[in-house]
Amino acid sequence: MKRQELLRVVRALQEQPTAPFHEDAVRDAIVGELRKCRHVRIEHDAYGNMIARYRRGTRSRARWAFAAHMDHPGWVRNKRGDWQFLGSVAERFLVNPRKQDFGNFAMWDLPAFAFKNGQIHSRACDDLLGCAEIICLFRELESAKANVHCLGIFSRAEEVGFWGAIQLARSKILPKDVTILSLETSAPRGGAEIGRGPIVRVGDRLSIFDSAATAEVMGAAAENGIPVQRCLLDGGSCEASAYQLYGYRSAAASIGLGNYHNCAPDGTIKCEYVSVDDYANMVRLCVALVNGASKRRDPLKALRSTLKKRVATYQPYFRPM
Repeated sequence: MKRQELLRVVRALQEQPTAPFHEDAVRDAIVGELRKCRHVRIEHDAYGNMIARYRRGTRSRARWAFAAHMDHPGWVRNKRGDWQFLGSVAERFLVNPRKQDFGNFAMWDLPAFAFKNGQIHSRACDDLLGCAEIICLFRELESAKANVHCLGIFSRAEEVGFWGAIQLARSKILPKDVTILSLETSAPRGGAEIGRGPIVRVGDRLSIFDSAATAEVMGAAAENGIPVQRCLLDGGSCEASAYQLYGYRSAAASIGLGNYHNCAPDGTIKCEYVSVDDYANMVRLCVALVNGASKRRDPLKALRSTLKKRVATYQPYFRPM
């Protein structure tokens, strides 16, 4: 997909206001984009989460589901009509905030979208970039007439503790044999850097993700020449932990994020930002995973083979004790 179209898709989402439990405008924009994909069908659960299904030319079960959330930290009015901030932001950033009111919720008063110096700047990159990546994945599969089957999950209220993902996992709507890849934007840690490719997360602050699933993500990147970084991003948590707790095989990949939750290092509130190259490479990685899923039934086979050869090499040195 051309860069101009990647930017158009993410801008279409970022121009919509959102906050936990107020994702209506983002949801409608996602539905509008997915209507352009002939082989995508959308389901809604009782909690407002969406499951999009791409299926063309195959009866096989979906092996991969790509998950992202539609909300971003913001203010919502409680039952008394008072403002309450929902999301993980230190109290010092909430003193005399400049916010834009959307009726029953509000966001930081920041630009919705800007593209400069190879970076996307927005009041809400987290996690509208992940939602855009799923849309672009489906668009790429549609354009290529790919005979594959995969799912996209768009959840609500992640910023208050995976509320939508937990409701979805508990409902058992998703097949238990699907592997869920959580797509996030996250503050880089452990040596990861913005602009050096998607970050394949071995875990987060709460848990370690499935080893075989993580190996398959790394294998897809290597096979297709996609630059990635492999790190433990333990500064926060993501939906992979939530799905894993409810019995789903899970992995995670993130785009490096500047000014996480709009909190800049200098103590001010600013736009979040990401590298457009990281965004494009994340879409490529998702496409590679889906297209090569049937070939990677045993992603740890290569590692076992390497270790087996090493054992054979040193077998002549063995002596009984």
